[in-house]
Amino acid sequence: MAQYFYDNQIRRFLIQFAKIFSNWYVTKGKDPNGNDILVRVPIQYGDSSRQASTIIANNSASNMPSAPLCTYYINGLEYDQRRTQEPFFVEKQQVRQRAYNAGTDSYETVQGQAFTVEKLMPVPYTLRLQVDFWTTNYQQKLEIIEQLGTLFNPSLEIQSTDNYIDWTSLTVVYQDGLTFSSRTIPQGTGNPIDVMSWKFYIPIWLTTSSKLKKYGVINKIIASIFEGKTQADMKDDDLLMGTRQKISPYGYKLLLIGNPSIPKRWA
Repeated sequence: MAQYFYDNQIRRFLIQFAKIFSNWYVTKGKDPNGNDILVRVPIQYGDSSRQASTIIANNSASNMPSAPLCTYYINGLEYDQRRTQEPFFVEKQQVRQRAYNAGTDSYETVQGQAFTVEKLMPVPYTLRLQVDFWTTNYQQKLEIIEQLGTLFNPSLEIQSTDNYIDWTSLTVVYQDGLTFSSRTIPQGTGNPIDVMSWKFYIPIWLTTSSKLKKYGVINKIIASIFEGKTQADMKDDDLLMGTRQKISPYGYKLLLIGNPSIPKRWA
């Protein structure tokens, strides 16, 4: 039976891409004091279904979409063979957590669980997106170009997740051409809303699920002898592991029999 796996990888890239265009403003006239009236340009995914489009248009073909507006959608998704690496490579990464105390809701200074993460080589793809800017006048279009045109020089870095062991989270956004106006000459008797189209592409990686192994045989290795009673020190978990190096005298091993303060030794 096949196992189901879905991790919203492309969807996360779409969300990060939408945040690039989510907080920009254009002017819409002036107030009585002569100051510019700023209007935020909303953004939405433009690949809507017929039913959703009918509800937005109030079940009427005569309703015009509001402007200013920014819509984006996937224009293409293709396999990028130039970035192909060893397809059967498996990276093994050891991860050690700090112990978590549920009672105090905080992390302690000792080691908690230890894991091994085996990650398969991801598959390279190129995600192509198109952004349409719906404007009511020529000035708004120039304002959008001037604000966004300086971001992609030559690219803008985005991050899909904050997981530091995810090797597919970082990528960049490149611009791939701009169509200044959707109008043609002659325009005819109608006066449609002018739409400016901006194309982008993002080199992304798609990966399958990773294999997580939990250490359960060896919980802790203690190879240190220092001041104090040896048996008590071996049970002391309040020390930060890895901050000290302890070596027994002449490399002798210890065997505790009876009184722990008088250890017997052998070479």
